[in-house]
Amino acid sequence: MRLDKYLKVSRLIKRRTIAKEVANQGRVTLNGQVAKSSSAVKVGDELVIRFGNRLLTVRVTDLKENTKKEEASNLYEILGEERLNNEVRPVDEFLA
Repeated sequence: MRLDKYLKVSRLIKRRTIAKEVANQGRVTLNGQVAKSSSAVKVGDELVIRFGNRLLTVRVTDLKENTKKEEASNLYEILGEERLNNEVRPVDEFLA
């Protein structure tokens, strides 16, 4: 499944167009590599997503084409959440 579609279906990001923009801005890493919106996501993959001044790390636990709002959180497991200072830096600096 494409990264942008997974982010939308899992409701980590509300809209697919926003998910595509976030990925193409280099704010998402897939298994330690900066990911494009078209990157393939598989069960077991680890995603790090930068939302403003926060980093969210999740592991993909399931892939579905569609899901109900109540079941969306079953598609991933949150591994960590980190607040960043106000300084803006690329995601890959935090993974080093």
